[in-house]
Amino acid sequence: MTLRARLKESGILVAPGVYDALTAALATEAGFEALYLSGAAVAYTRLGRPDIGLTSVTEMADTMALIRDRVAVPVIIDADTGFGNALNAQRTMRLYERAGANALQVEDQTFPKRCGHLSDKSLIPTNEMTGKLAAMADARRSEETLIIARTDAIAVEGFEAALGRAEAYSAAGADILFIEAPRSRDELRQVTEHFGARLPLLANMVEGGTTPLQSAADLEALGFDIAIFPGGIVRALARTAVEYYASLHTHGTNRPFADRMFDFRGLNDRIGTDEMLERGKRYEPD
Repeated sequence: MTLRARLKESGILVAPGVYDALTAALATEAGFEALYLSGAAVAYTRLGRPDIGLTSVTEMADTMALIRDRVAVPVIIDADTGFGNALNAQRTMRLYERAGANALQVEDQTFPKRCGHLSDKSLIPTNEMTGKLAAMADARRSEETLIIARTDAIAVEGFEAALGRAEAYSAAGADILFIEAPRSRDELRQVTEHFGARLPLLANMVEGGTTPLQSAADLEALGFDIAIFPGGIVRALARTAVEYYASLHTHGTNRPFADRMFDFRGLNDRIGTDEMLERGKRYEPD
């Protein structure tokens, strides 16, 4: 089922954040219908740096291609600002679409951007953003590749201005709207009351971020169609890694940590080693 078709069905679509083929495979195995390739998560893991616009379009496209080689479920990919002007945004569309992305999320921050839940952001003019959206729509090969328009205006220009920008982005042809970092449940409700009857809406849940955490069921009741949890996996794994390395440094062995990790066999079972080796036998010479 395509992402566009899934969004026409009832029930909120939960897309957990992933940053490589392993996390994509594990999330798919857990039963999720779609994934979110987070630019922040790629910055955290590949660069060991914060989400302040340091990742490149090619690093993201390469990661997307590796994920697509591993899983078949729809993937929403973070396109940041399109990595420049309208022509850069078109190139981003072409690269991401070839890599297997099903939806691109593009935002109206200046370049380089920063995480939507960090302060001191700045925005491009509304008409510059609508030009990017039109350029991306012109560049896509398939109408099944969706464009998600994100505005970060709440923190910069205020809530009413964010609604106004989202109106313009909807008129410019966005398939999905993403108003970043509402500050209360009431603001979340106002977003859905304003736009919910017209096109799908995405909500972003960031642990410790500006928006009060809501469950997928809560967001569905409010009227959202997609819930993303982009960086949660990295925060979970980073905490585990801190504890793992501290234990190994202290004890000089992984025995005290063994009940909190896969052993060699356990991980191979998860990634399908036996299945792949068996498949390879079919191509061996007689």
